[in-house]
Amino acid sequence: EVQLQASGGGLVQSGGSLRLSCAASGGTFDGYAVGWFRQAPGKEREAVSCIFSRDGSARYSDFVEGRFTISTDNAKKTVYLQINNLKPEDTAVYYCARPLMAGSISWCSLMKYEYVYWGQGTQVTVSS
Repeated sequence: EVQLQASGGGLVQSGGSLRLSCAASGGTFDGYAVGWFRQAPGKEREAVSCIFSRDGSARYSDFVEGRFTISTDNAKKTVYLQINNLKPEDTAVYYCARPLMAGSISWCSLMKYEYVYWGQGTQVTVSS
């Protein structure tokens, strides 16, 4: 069974940076879309970014404003989310996720219902 392990979160000051990692075991990312989502206390889980691992094509939610970069290392079965210029409103639990089926086109979804396998989440806390 596919398992995803998210890591790299922590407590940082506003303006700082973090790199989150999502490692897959029991499966692969090669040929699949991988998404990053986040959920702040009292709010719904929202999409941050996704990537089609085969060619690295990526999509971002509007609030990213160029501060987030998603990337993949298929050999390491790991997807990264680099977050720069962190803001207090970025405080949330960040989750990575993968769909059930591999993709056949260079595209990924920002809709959470498209994703079946989810990591446990990693906490990002940004102090002002």
